Amino acid sequence: MATMNISVPDPMKDWVLSQVQSGTYANSSDYIRDLIRKDQENRTKLNALQQAITEGIESGVSSKTFDEIIHAARQGLKDRQ
Repeated sequence: MATMNISVPDPMKDWVLSQVQSGTYANSSDYIRDLIRKDQENRTKLNALQQAITEGIESGVSSKTFDEIIHAARQGLKDRQ
């Protein structure tokens, strides 16, 4: 595993230490790794959303009515459950 040294303001350091002291994380490295994992997940989701938006825009205007679109979206949600 690689090692990195980072500098943070005292309030951030205190926050990280409080998270460790609460027992949520084993140590400050564990906390930082969790933040990085969450950031990676968020960026992956954001990229997927941006791709869906781009595909929607590029697909053009739908011939379906608003009610048909809403119905299909609701049905899709039901099918996932």
